[in-house]
Amino acid sequence: MALAKIVYASMTGNTEEIADIVAEAFENLGLETQVSECTTADPSDFEDADICVVATYTYGDGELPDEIVDFYEDLADENLEGKIYGNCGSGDTFYDEFCKSVDDFDAQFEKTGATKGAENVKVDLAADEEDIKKLEAFAKSLVEKLG
Repeated sequence: MALAKIVYASMTGNTEEIADIVAEAFENLGLETQVSECTTADPSDFEDADICVVATYTYGDGELPDEIVDFYEDLADENLEGKIYGNCGSGDTFYDEFCKSVDDFDAQFEKTGATKGAENVKVDLAADEEDIKKLEAFAKSLVEKLG
């Protein structure tokens, strides 16, 4: 059985909910799924996974959340060739740099040699019905890319 690992950072609970929605979608597609909060995870944890997902919020004007900075920096040193990755997260359209941390993680994953399996999903604050459908399609796209 393929394994999907999701690492998330959440301050208000919105991004944790996004991670849980993606995890449930993976489970419904027949994958074993592990979800970890970023302070209890290490990028090397992705070595065991077939699909690697980071769900993060963006703090203020485009900053990475403090609690995920070390994970972010260490991710670039991993060799994840043969893995499929995807990024999602929450932000607030009030700020100019909406969900910038999601894009920052996209650039970090590119350095690992992993293959992008889905377009980034960005949620304004909390996930609504439309966002849930996008997150389910995101998970499906990642599984399809896995083959």
